[in-house]
Amino acid sequence: MATKAVCILKGDIPGGVIHLEQKDANSPVTLTGQITGLKPGLHGFHVHEFGDNTNGCMSTGAHFNPHTKEHGAPEDDNRHVGDLGNVTADANGVANVNITDCKISLTGPMSIIGRAVVVHADPDDLGKGGHELSKTTGNAGGRQACGVIGLTK
Repeated sequence: MATKAVCILKGDIPGGVIHLEQKDANSPVTLTGQITGLKPGLHGFHVHEFGDNTNGCMSTGAHFNPHTKEHGAPEDDNRHVGDLGNVTADANGVANVNITDCKISLTGPMSIIGRAVVVHADPDDLGKGGHELSKTTGNAGGRQACGVIGLTK
């Protein structure tokens, strides 16, 4: 039986809904949805370690990184579990999300249930930008919107 979750993203202006689904414990997780109110272009898109938004998106902690790896692209072996790359906002500031990832999970010890999704202000350089923050955050800038991942039917 598939496990399903949802994340309601909120920020000062950006917001959206992301649906997550995993067919079974050994399947990839599919994330679909839409984010509005972004500036056109690329925006870093990550799972952060804490589902805590008591201080806005700042209290979500760092990227979910249980294996203590460097920041990287979704296709890299050396990446945080929570590194999901970028979403692209069109000229109207709308990003349609359709990501399939095999590192995150909705079940077991690596579950992201109760953690947070964060949308960043700038592009994620995928750990390859040469900036001092490239290997930790992808130099993706401020946190524009976030939400806690919760189970759904």
